[in-house]
Amino acid sequence: MIFGKTGFGGAVADFEAAVVAQDAKRSGKAFVRLQETFGQAKEADLLDGGPRLAGVLEQVPPGPRAVVAVLVGACVERGADAGRCAPGVLAGLREALEQAVAFADAWAATGGGAFPAADGDAPGDDIVERVGGDAAAGWWTLHQWETAAVAMLNHPVVRVDAAGVRGELLRLLTSVERASGAEFKCLAYALLVLDDEPLVALHRASGTGYLLRFSGVGDNFQLHTLLADALIGGGHVEGHAPSSQEAAVCRETPGQVDTVGSFDLTAPDGARLWNEGAPADIPVVDGVRLLVLDKPSYRRQWPAGRFFPGMRGDVLLERALEPEETERWFAHVSPAKDATG
Repeated sequence: MIFGKTGFGGAVADFEAAVVAQDAKRSGKAFVRLQETFGQAKEADLLDGGPRLAGVLEQVPPGPRAVVAVLVGACVERGADAGRCAPGVLAGLREALEQAVAFADAWAATGGGAFPAADGDAPGDDIVERVGGDAAAGWWTLHQWETAAVAMLNHPVVRVDAAGVRGELLRLLTSVERASGAEFKCLAYALLVLDDEPLVALHRASGTGYLLRFSGVGDNFQLHTLLADALIGGGHVEGHAPSSQEAAVCRETPGQVDTVGSFDLTAPDGARLWNEGAPADIPVVDGVRLLVLDKPSYRRQWPAGRFFPGMRGDVLLERALEPEETERWFAHVSPAKDATG
């Protein structure tokens, strides 16, 4: 059959039609063309192509399905509608995670041992024979699904719409990580991102408290800098205030800028909350996340920026708490525990 329109747009149309018709030969040729033409794709073809490819993902065979999902993610990164693309990608992610869990179970049941590195185009016949084709495909393509899903989760509309399934995806991912010893940190942190989340921050040295709200913050390094900008930069407490550029790269300005820590982040029970963690680690007390800001116990420097470069983040100060409110919140707080690291 003669291909129609040239370029990425034509490849999308041919691939879509071939997948719907279950024409393996034609879809295989169009699949190759998708990859060959993406780099020179016109904006209009990317905007149109992302949702169309996402719409047929479920019908694509497991191996190439993950590659197509990555292409959908790349379309979203270049402007395609994440809200329209995300359902197909996240459904594919869930299936891949379920298959990876099945891989872990079958691997353990057939002798266990170190998980094979998914570093080839496809699992070998020995792997497929041992665990089954679908399970092998789930494990083998999981990093590709991670790439595609993070591209979707960069967008707040997707995070809100997927609120009901993110917990289940994270549970499946945790099972895979425990069984395999592998880390899928980007996917895990993307699934943990909070939006429009209230936060009570208590500044221990001054005995003051503040109600803030944050969205799109990928890790505690980013949260740390934005908290320091809101509270120290805003003149509410004393300490090291990040520069405007350090704060900007933690919101939406591209790049990274070296910064210095302004606090020790402490849980209400006195345990240290490390910058390497995620804001979701902050304990919830009386329905609100409660964080204590202590004086930094040592000087720590890192490149300020965003854990997810494609995700806009922010921390907004809503108001200073009244002394009586602050006292009530401090009643939940223990002295800081000694910690080093």
